[in-house]
Amino acid sequence: MRNKEKDAEQMASKRKHFLEKAYELFTTKNIESVSMTEIAKACGYGTMTLYRYFNTKPELVVSVATWIWGQAIIDNQARRPSRFFSTMTAAEIFDFYLEFFIELYRNQRDLLRFNQFFNIYIQAEHIGEEVIQPYRDIIEGLKPQFHVIYEKAEKDHTIRTDEPEEEMFSTTLHLMLAAVTRYAIGLVYIPENGFDAEKELEKLKEALILRYRTP
Repeated sequence: MRNKEKDAEQMASKRKHFLEKAYELFTTKNIESVSMTEIAKACGYGTMTLYRYFNTKPELVVSVATWIWGQAIIDNQARRPSRFFSTMTAAEIFDFYLEFFIELYRNQRDLLRFNQFFNIYIQAEHIGEEVIQPYRDIIEGLKPQFHVIYEKAEKDHTIRTDEPEEEMFSTTLHLMLAAVTRYAIGLVYIPENGFDAEKELEKLKEALILRYRTP
């Protein structure tokens, strides 16, 4: 008689192996050039085995994005100075939120390179909303943290609340993510004497803090 719990563990382990290997290949080669056959072979399985876990390549690509961003968000939560931000002002939490993106540049440049390839791929392949929704859901996992900023700001007035919360979240997310991604893939102007990427990213963070912090 089969052990259902053991079978489930083996399936979860195999699925994670596929995700990890696909992420590795997508990050080093770019997504378009990597086939399902190549991923399966790299994992030591036949292509049909991979298709039993992911029906299409777009489904696998979105699953990889959902998994790796989920891990990044969990890691960020683990570095919180206060579990529920209970002792922090809105301005302090806002600083922590913006620092998350710089931490990605410092420690997870592979993720940022993958994110660039991912954006290009889903646009080129015209991936449907139903397929991409799990990825959108995981990115929206940043919203509760951002809501805490806005909620606290309405009480301690250390961050402006005259701009709609959704607009403020979208602006800061896009500006910071776009910036760290460009630095990670090297799509930046390089002065003759070089530059300090982290210093420039810190200046962007400071500019956003200045834009939203109350006088």
